Amino acid sequence: MLAVYSGFRCAEMLGLEWKDVDFENSVISVRRTSNYSHLCGSYTDTTKTKRSMRSSKFPPVIMDLLRQLKAEQEHDKDMLGDEWVETDRLFVQWNGSPMFHHRPYRWFKRFCELNDIRFCDIHSLRHFHASLLIFAGVDPATVSADLGHSAISTTTSTYVHMFQEAQARTCEVIANALDFSRKKRTKEEHPLPA
Repeated sequence: MLAVYSGFRCAEMLGLEWKDVDFENSVISVRRTSNYSHLCGSYTDTTKTKRSMRSSKFPPVIMDLLRQLKAEQEHDKDMLGDEWVETDRLFVQWNGSPMFHHRPYRWFKRFCELNDIRFCDIHSLRHFHASLLIFAGVDPATVSADLGHSAISTTTSTYVHMFQEAQARTCEVIANALDFSRKKRTKEEHPLPA
């Protein structure tokens, strides 16, 4: 759900720490990523680009889910005591250590299967997020900033077909608003009583 609302990349979501969550203002800030390699295991890294470091506002439903997640982690931490690995991450394994990168994919796949929802990978949720913004008429610069792209051209070239479709819809709206002959026909078809 966080991916749909944020357009965050998986590595950005897994790199989120509780200090990145401003519950008072409903804002989450991306400041780092969590990555994995066979040589290093899980490690923290910088974001893909400088523009990938960003803050996004979230609706109350997401913030409530995060409060619940934080409470569950605090409970697990108390139950495990010394076994808990303190990382401050939002998304962790059972013992608090960083979540493996394949875990969100597997969890989401299982969730879709159990709820009879067509499965798409986590990155597709990022594209869905972008599509929602574009079809809502959000300008390319804002969409680009929201996705953390390094340049607006990255956004417009990646989503060119969506921007074209959204533009075609705006043309249709304007054409319908300015189609006086259609309004005239409607009045002729339904004349006012004398």
